[in-house]
Amino acid sequence: MRTLSRICVYCGSNPGASPAYREAAVRLGELLAARGIGLVYGGGRVGLMGAVADAALARGGEVIGIIPGFLNQREIEHRGLTELRVVETMHQRKAEMAALADAFIALPGGVGTLEELFEVWTWTQLGSQDKPVGLLNVAGYYRPLIAFLDHVVAEQFMKPAHRAVLQVAEDAPALLELLAAWRPGAEPKWMAPGER
Repeated sequence: MRTLSRICVYCGSNPGASPAYREAAVRLGELLAARGIGLVYGGGRVGLMGAVADAALARGGEVIGIIPGFLNQREIEHRGLTELRVVETMHQRKAEMAALADAFIALPGGVGTLEELFEVWTWTQLGSQDKPVGLLNVAGYYRPLIAFLDHVVAEQFMKPAHRAVLQVAEDAPALLELLAAWRPGAEPKWMAPGER
């Protein structure tokens, strides 16, 4: 089992349509703090971002937020964190979040959450990092995406081994167990000449 000292959580700066999304964010924040796992996230105090951070802080957890200066007004930076780092660009934000974390989890969110998730998944697939990536499928939110990813595999734009990098669970304890047990595969990204 790998040690997870800090986990980067990607999630919406909005609460979403279902109360289940906020409830899952709170449970995840509480669970991380209870297990002594630090939270790294986007630094906002609104939406699911604020919910996961507040829950971890309420249980005495370490919470590090990374936010670009230009988003301070939109995402309303959280001033009660263990540490808040203000950076210049989104690229710096994502690089710092990734450097601080041992694993990544995506809660429900929009295009920003998806972009962050796919970027770190790509980094693991290409072998530029060996950190596990997880999807918390709260109330079936990601079910259509999961079906699409399976379609990508069926159409041979992704190998099954690379699809398997993305760990998926319906609840946070199960997902943390999957991330801790995950091991990088040896499957090469590119096809052999004879497979083309």
